[in-house]
Amino acid sequence: MKYDPVKRVFGDVVARRPFLRKIFYLLLDMMFLRAWHVKNEIRSLFGRDEKLKIFDAGMGFGQYSYFLARHFRNCDIFGLDVKEEQVEDCNYFFGKCGYINAKFEIGDLTKIDYNEQFDFILNVDVMEHIVEDELVLKNFARALKKGGKLLINTPSDLGGSDAHDHDDESFIEEHARNGYSKEDITAKVERAGMKVTKFRYAYGKFGTISWRWGIKYPILMAGFSKILILILPFYYFFTLWFVLILMWLDTKADNKEGTGVILVAEK
Repeated sequence: MKYDPVKRVFGDVVARRPFLRKIFYLLLDMMFLRAWHVKNEIRSLFGRDEKLKIFDAGMGFGQYSYFLARHFRNCDIFGLDVKEEQVEDCNYFFGKCGYINAKFEIGDLTKIDYNEQFDFILNVDVMEHIVEDELVLKNFARALKKGGKLLINTPSDLGGSDAHDHDDESFIEEHARNGYSKEDITAKVERAGMKVTKFRYAYGKFGTISWRWGIKYPILMAGFSKILILILPFYYFFTLWFVLILMWLDTKADNKEGTGVILVAEK
């Protein structure tokens, strides 16, 4: 069993149960290092009272839209995803929670045609799924207001997607590419008409170990035998403290390389 099937199972369980969905978001925020990096970066870019029009480009479960709606008092959030069930679930959940400033639609990022509408575009773990990535980046540039910012989180080519060679099969599945080099993604963003203002690696030596012990090995255990799922609480009882410390260390480290990429660009 790999990452995406497990993710879909949990998504189906919490789909129309707002309380369970909030717990699900809490677990995602705690266990996935990318959430630590992305949220830290967002906090560094904007003050809580700024009035922002935000585009969550490929919002998936809506985890980051939920963070944005709670963190920024004066924001309007628009989320887009190709999966109809994700859009329906997000509209249902945010409506139930009273977040009238958030709406979600079905759409393809290669076909959007927004013009200078957004102050901030958030794009988390999406670009690696898109073959026509340069077209999407040009669409982002057109959609941003002058001075607007783009934040991309995506795997690097240094073992991203848990693939360490071009011929390796991705553990994450559904990827058009295993990851980006610094030179590749920077050049593509700048050709699209934006200036890269920050590039850093996530999932360095600390983060890579935390990913294996916190996510990969438990998923492999669950896929090997349903009986092993029963021992996962005991597994985390002994390993969670170790995993969380490693994740914290990764957010504080100046990673010279890593399997994840955090990029900020400005129009």
